[in-house]
Amino acid sequence: MAKVVIESLTKVYPEKTGPGVRAVNAIDLTVEDREFMVLVGPSGCGKSTTLRMIAGLEEISAGTIAIDGRVVNQVLPKDRDIAMVFQNYALYPHMSVYDNLAFGLKMRNFPKPEIDARVREAAALLGLDQLLDRRPKALSGGQRQRVAVGRAIVRKPKVFLFDEPLSNLDAKMRVSTRTEISKLHARLGATMIYVTHDQVEAMTMGDRICVMKDGDIMQVAEPLTLYNHPENLFVAGFIGSPPMNFFSGTLRRTDRRIEFVEAREPAREAAPNGSNPLSLPLPEELARRGAGCIDQPVVLGIRPEHVHDALTTTGADPARTAEVRIEVAEPMGAETYLYLSTGVTNFVARVRPTDRFEVNQRIKVHFDLDHAHLFDPVTGRVLK
Repeated sequence: MAKVVIESLTKVYPEKTGPGVRAVNAIDLTVEDREFMVLVGPSGCGKSTTLRMIAGLEEISAGTIAIDGRVVNQVLPKDRDIAMVFQNYALYPHMSVYDNLAFGLKMRNFPKPEIDARVREAAALLGLDQLLDRRPKALSGGQRQRVAVGRAIVRKPKVFLFDEPLSNLDAKMRVSTRTEISKLHARLGATMIYVTHDQVEAMTMGDRICVMKDGDIMQVAEPLTLYNHPENLFVAGFIGSPPMNFFSGTLRRTDRRIEFVEAREPAREAAPNGSNPLSLPLPEELARRGAGCIDQPVVLGIRPEHVHDALTTTGADPARTAEVRIEVAEPMGAETYLYLSTGVTNFVARVRPTDRFEVNQRIKVHFDLDHAHLFDPVTGRVLK
């Protein structure tokens, strides 16, 4: 397999007037040999464009791409020793599964015995043994996707590229197919680069994840590092479902401790629901990170699983407890999502599934600030 090194990679789509549209903005990224790297981000962030430049399907405006130590900027796609799996499968409808799998090898004039051996090896790996005589119209969506993956496997390329391959599948099929792709990576030990807009796919599949926004890389890290230690507001809000809760406010020093005080909009000062701004003393480590921002605006970030129903929380600190209003309660089976409001900020809590809640009910919640983060609202960077 191969290491992929991207340096200062840029893609600009020219316009008749103006400087053009920068889809990818001088990014640097290294994909290690045998690594499963996921590029994730919202639509238009540049992830698919980056993948297509690696494949040679998009012209590079600036920068370099090296595969296995060889710069491939001017190398034709067919000579880059990569295989790509597309979102729409791209199968030949008039060919059998066997012929779809064999087509690329036939075009490269492989001997028939080797073609047959590779096709049957890939079919066995993907559970397609009994489907080799069928045509694509006789296959389910998941089976068609496996054929598309199999067509890449028979090539035995240095790098596998996946461009949102599960987007056309239903929810249940997406779960099973992403599991199969993860198993495939473990068996092949291949270098894989996978593009998706679904952060759940990214978290469950990637060895590392590259989070992109507006053509820039926001953070590259292992899944749990992204989740627990986001570098900025964008990553914190994008990774996680439901996403991290954010509260705008100010840090104040009182009685030798530092408190976060939620910003209250003037129009809501006299809100009839009787709610008060959050005022939460910070634990020692979080206070240390925010010590340089006293009396300055900050954003407090905390994930839903770290907001608890105070009545069912053992040892809940009253100072870090607040009364809030329930706007929506969503029983999910294994847990319940509570959509809450402080009167200014809407946020989400994950609570026990056995408790029952009513809309507009007022409850007390406890904030476990040992797992919270502080962000600079101007730069979006986490305070360290």
